[in-house]
Amino acid sequence: MNNQQNKNLNKFIKISLLGAIAVVLMYFDFPIPFLPFPWLKIDLSDIPALMGAFAFGPMAGVVIELLKNLLILIVKGTGTGFVGEIANFIVGISLVAPAAWVYHRNKSKKTALLGMLLGTLCIEIVGIIANVYFLVPAYGMKMATDEIINYVTIGLVPFNGIKAIMVCSLTYVLYKKVSLAIFKVDSNFDRVEKRKLKSI
Repeated sequence: MNNQQNKNLNKFIKISLLGAIAVVLMYFDFPIPFLPFPWLKIDLSDIPALMGAFAFGPMAGVVIELLKNLLILIVKGTGTGFVGEIANFIVGISLVAPAAWVYHRNKSKKTALLGMLLGTLCIEIVGIIANVYFLVPAYGMKMATDEIINYVTIGLVPFNGIKAIMVCSLTYVLYKKVSLAIFKVDSNFDRVEKRKLKSI
């Protein structure tokens, strides 16, 4: 029982630390130069959330996404009437949760890549639905139908796609290197190679 409590405490500490790292990364946001919507800014705070989700399960990723947005509100406040933080949370979990769900069904390099592909598709779909039906109206922006179509096609779709690719690529590289050292779990990214070595 004591051993289980230690494991849970260790997990809680690591999830909290990942949340804190994510908050720091939120300060380093930047726009994509060729997009005509300057408020669409990329930050890499979803990387700690995706790493935590890969290590501890989809719910851990959701907790990290929630934690970072609550912490940023405490330390920085909101300049968007909470709309920006809600958007960050919704879009973040739409990438992180599906990716981790697929990966945890059978941990391997293949399922990690498939999960991140699913997460990329989800972030595109959820991003469009959330913006058109909730976030844009909540922010007080009034757009005609053609303006919404323009915003989605040359704004949201490329923005979320680029963000997902950056987050997933960096997570894949980093998680492979630190999964055992920091999270004490085997990523199984090299499982095929291990089987080949055993058969030689």
